[in-house]
Amino acid sequence: MLDFLDPIKGFGVTFHQMFKKVDTVEYPEVMRPTAPRFHGRHQLNRWPDGLEKCIGCELCAWACPADAIYVEGADNTDAERYAPGERYGSVYQINYLRCILCGLCIEACPTRALTMTNEYELADTNRESLIWTKEQLLAPLQAGMEPPPHPMRLGETERDYYLLGRTGGPAGTGRPAEAAEAADAGEAQPNGHQQ
Repeated sequence: MLDFLDPIKGFGVTFHQMFKKVDTVEYPEVMRPTAPRFHGRHQLNRWPDGLEKCIGCELCAWACPADAIYVEGADNTDAERYAPGERYGSVYQINYLRCILCGLCIEACPTRALTMTNEYELADTNRESLIWTKEQLLAPLQAGMEPPPHPMRLGETERDYYLLGRTGGPAGTGRPAEAAEAADAGEAQPNGHQQ
């Protein structure tokens, strides 16, 4: 009907915004804190003894819609152990020119090896420096951690590590020894469930 008034309505929105106070942030001198669950730069996590959590399964690469992740898995040996279990990620790269920071790789990771930090300053003038390697992505060693390769320190088997991650306490403290043995044998637990 009155289609000729549509441009005037659009300009009305513009004029309304023109007279509002502008919220200026003095970036990079003043940086606003991000939300707690902000999707920023990726990080490859470690177990408390320093071994890597990444097992080189490549599920994160399969889940990535932008095809920004490249992973090569390799086998652990008793002489050279980088992660609990049979495998570890020997090559890990994320191409931040392609990454859309969606977080699907985080959801796909079965060991919670890959998480996202609140760091968002990823821009650079060189394209090659935006392909981050495993060394750049690995979490720094904390006090009490030993740089890999080294033998498993938190238990005898990889199962001890995963129980540690599930319970949050020392390996094997998540349930009584009898219940763990029953689960290994495939027997019913005291509550009637099988594990």
